[in-house]
Amino acid sequence: MAAAESPSSALRRRDLCSRGIRLAGKMRADVVDLLDAYVEQQGLDASASVAAVEGVPVAAVERWDEQTGTQRLLENLAAYRAFRALLAQMLEEQREQLGEADAGLGRALAALLLQVSAFAYHLEELLRLESRGIPGEEGDGPPPPPRLSLFEQKLRGLGVLRELAQWAVRSVRDLRQLAKPSPATGAAPGLAESP
Repeated sequence: MAAAESPSSALRRRDLCSRGIRLAGKMRADVVDLLDAYVEQQGLDASASVAAVEGVPVAAVERWDEQTGTQRLLENLAAYRAFRALLAQMLEEQREQLGEADAGLGRALAALLLQVSAFAYHLEELLRLESRGIPGEEGDGPPPPPRLSLFEQKLRGLGVLRELAQWAVRSVRDLRQLAKPSPATGAAPGLAESP
């Protein structure tokens, strides 16, 4: 409960939330930059409409304000684990398609993959702080997709990057909500009690 939280735990949670907000903000900026490079490199139209991509977690959520802090963290963790698998797959496809012809795009994808992995670990730290069990990774990643044509791979990659950018925005919002002090005690609300 929030009332039983020690001041050091409250400070640690606020610190983790603040660092997470910075990480998610940096990730969002890097995804936007990568999106521009990806669209150009892949010969896609930046305004291309991409339908929902199978296996890609959707950032939009109904009744966001009714979710508990734990629900927010668990959804974020599952999403970033899925993005980790999707980005690794994109990186492999990129290497197969272009080899070393466009090492810059490959390096940017690899750097983003590292950021996503670090952010997932950061979310696990927040869950540990609250003495919550960290869910296993089995089943968190997307199922292996059917073999797609080159064009379909490019569109899926565009959809993955666009949705990852939206998740970065949602993550900042979720972490800000978790870091808010509760009006009654002045301490940050516990994960289970936050709206």
